Amino acid sequence: MNSILALLLLSSILSGTVSSQPVLEKYSDITRRLLDEGLRSCHTYDLLVELTSKAGSRLSGSEGAAKAVQLTREMMERKGFENVHLEKVMVPHWVRGPVEKAVAIIGGKEHPLTICALGGSIATPEGGLTAEVVEVKSFDELRQLGERAKGKIVFFNRPMDPTKLSTFEAYGGAVDQRSRGAIEAAKVGAVAALVRSMTLRLDDVPHTGAMNYADTVRKIPAAAVSTVGANWLSEQLSTGQTAKVRITLSCETLPEVESANVAGEIRGSEKPDEIIVVGGHLDSWDKGTGAHDDGAGCMQAIEAIDLIKRLGLKPKRTIRAVMFMNEENGVRGGRAYSVAPERKGEKHIAAMESDAGGHAPRGIGVQADSAVLAKVLQWKPLFEMLLAGDIVAGYSGVDVSFLVNTGVPGFGLRPETHRYFDYHHSDNDTIDKVHPRELEMGAVVWALLCWLISEEGV
Repeated sequence: MNSILALLLLSSILSGTVSSQPVLEKYSDITRRLLDEGLRSCHTYDLLVELTSKAGSRLSGSEGAAKAVQLTREMMERKGFENVHLEKVMVPHWVRGPVEKAVAIIGGKEHPLTICALGGSIATPEGGLTAEVVEVKSFDELRQLGERAKGKIVFFNRPMDPTKLSTFEAYGGAVDQRSRGAIEAAKVGAVAALVRSMTLRLDDVPHTGAMNYADTVRKIPAAAVSTVGANWLSEQLSTGQTAKVRITLSCETLPEVESANVAGEIRGSEKPDEIIVVGGHLDSWDKGTGAHDDGAGCMQAIEAIDLIKRLGLKPKRTIRAVMFMNEENGVRGGRAYSVAPERKGEKHIAAMESDAGGHAPRGIGVQADSAVLAKVLQWKPLFEMLLAGDIVAGYSGVDVSFLVNTGVPGFGLRPETHRYFDYHHSDNDTIDKVHPRELEMGAVVWALLCWLISEEGV
């Protein structure tokens, strides 16, 4: 389909002039069967309980990550997947350490602040680090401080924007403080960075996440402070009082560790060398147990294939589940998968990733050209049967981006987002925050998309 025809078809679909009846007639029964089977059992939730209880948190290089690799391989073998195997990858090994403390000192009085080290941070000196605090809302504001920030702790306090309907958009508007805060603070001579947690929720639970250093800039410690703590500290500073903070962190970076991506599949009956990848990232931060981020996406990938198997369906093309390792602090797994020796002779026709939490699915993001989007929009009535008909041009996922960058069409599951950042990268991200039916619906949507692509191509 050339681009002009694709645009004409896309326009026709959006205007309602293309009939959806053939699609409904051909695939509505399978859609209903996938839905019935999924909601009857909610196996995805059972799998997620097993992952989070047996492996726990799964930061790359950790014992939990190693357990998760073996556990998910066993899951696939238990369910009768074909070609179950590990693909080795070297990953970073950063550890938080036992000490994370912060105390604000104002007018001779001490007030504890709840913090956690940001991923990749260096430690403070053993006895901690004490310095005056300066608050900024942007990097431009920090640069304007210039020499006045030298020797101080920079407190980045730009909240996520609550007016954004998509919390992912709100996150994107604030997360540069976490990822680059230590670099920008060090450039003006600061001794540490303290960053408001990336959440809209007001609580005393700090949220970690990856931060970066630059080879040409001095490394300084970096920590997240809870939103309650951030608001309190900002209020004290707004009165003109001088505030100092004492931070103590014991984190460190250890030598790299061998880990693996985990893969298993149902082989295509007619075009087995054409591969549909459906996956999530197996690693998680060491806060909570990574139930939403991204145990949910991994278990949905396994369940999507198992749903097809349980219905006795035989896909024309191979559907492969991949548990990617090290998305959170290095993306080594996604990069390694795309260039692994196992890829020789394979043709990937679709790369699907669920990494936005296990809440109720509302649609699919299509990261491909207009011809692919037009084709997937023809299937919209089927996904509307699952209350997930919001099919739009959008992002697929970090791990599959290496395939997408080579021209493979990418697809990202789009769940409801309002609660996701209440839990993301924090001790709140545990199994009790996941609803079994909502989680299962994501697997059903993924199973349907896998089946449609297997039968119809893209």
